Amino acid sequence: MLLVHVDAGQSEDDRLIRAAADGDRGAFGELYSRYARMVHGILLARVPAGDAEDLVQDVFISAMKQLRVLRTAAAFRGWLGAIARNRAIDYFREARHRTQLDEQTERVQGTDGGGREAFVILDLIRTLPEAYRETLILRLVEGMTGPEIAARTGLTPESVRVNLCRGMKMLRELL
Repeated sequence: MLLVHVDAGQSEDDRLIRAAADGDRGAFGELYSRYARMVHGILLARVPAGDAEDLVQDVFISAMKQLRVLRTAAAFRGWLGAIARNRAIDYFREARHRTQLDEQTERVQGTDGGGREAFVILDLIRTLPEAYRETLILRLVEGMTGPEIAARTGLTPESVRVNLCRGMKMLRELL
């Protein structure tokens, strides 16, 4: 007899995804709770910190509208990450048409010394290759554990460990 191990968290995500696709707002709210930190980390790796939170909302609104076209529940994590990355690209396309405070202004006017240091480190993380950048921000900024990052992004735990190790090494060299 063959026993197949099914990750309870994954099967629950599958149930929530199917329910949300059928219009269950509560299920979609639970998906938001589970994946908002991942989306925020992906966005924070690409856009100014002050805009990342609003863009998280945009990503989930877009996902809610498009959820019915998702072919399989298993593709949800990667699909949601792709929406976040595309939203960051759109952000910069639209940036030419708006005037607002940027991170540089925030750094000078709205933070103490420790806050400025955090912005400098965030800028350094943003210079790293994408795999390291996203993984480091999910760990250091969003506070996710290695297993949480793996579960939310679809990366293997080994890939997450390697990305964190290599990313931290590169960050230390920059510091």
